[in-house]
Amino acid sequence: VSFARPSSEAIKGANLYVSGLPKAMTQQELEQLFAPYGRIITSRILCDNITDGQKSCCTTTAATTAGLSKGVGFVRFDQRIEAERAIKHLHNTIPEGATEPITVKFANNPSNNAKALAPLAAYLSPQRRFAGPIHHPANRFRYIPLSPISRYSPLAGDLLANPLLATNAVNGTGWCLFVYNLAPDTEENLLWQLFGPFGAVQSVKVIRDLQTNKCKGFGFVTMTNYDEALVAIQSLNGYTLGNRVLQVSFKTSKCKS
Repeated sequence: VSFARPSSEAIKGANLYVSGLPKAMTQQELEQLFAPYGRIITSRILCDNITDGQKSCCTTTAATTAGLSKGVGFVRFDQRIEAERAIKHLHNTIPEGATEPITVKFANNPSNNAKALAPLAAYLSPQRRFAGPIHHPANRFRYIPLSPISRYSPLAGDLLANPLLATNAVNGTGWCLFVYNLAPDTEENLLWQLFGPFGAVQSVKVIRDLQTNKCKGFGFVTMTNYDEALVAIQSLNGYTLGNRVLQVSFKTSKCKS
């Protein structure tokens, strides 16, 4: 993971979804492939389920006890123009060590409609998959916050290394996500559109002021699968929706339907 800080708000919409990667490709090699096109903020390769509580992203080796690469990754550039450049030069090309062309496209853009999120849904399956390190700084809203600034912090904490940290997010039938910094006019259908492309959504709830019936700034989304919920968090946390930066995380107490 690169720890360079973004230069401006142009970071919005600069996250790329990459599929068809060689199973032997490491995270370092992924960065080397994309580095000529701009400054990389974060990168990760998704891997199969893990054992013994070890980390789940493929880093320096392709096949480790942390699991095998699924050939799917994410690369977040400093600026959108850099991401566009990478798409132009790498989409449908065959990297070294590969036999098939890779797909490079924008991961999502919550400011647009759900069609922009659809590419992420293509690789999800019932198999457990993880999207790299998750940081869990100090608790404020009784959920495990994933502040965008955590992208630049050392990987001191890892939710996946201690799954018990997210245990309370289970509401009996799914995983409950806390969505913060929603606009007052937010409706439930917006949450369906944002989270639906990542997997099965059981329910959504916008918390409203009893007098004005306006959104109080937060809501909840219950997803069936942990893996899909985790990818949704990694992809939507820190994105700008309208003029607001969303905070998305596992909730540490049960969702109320």
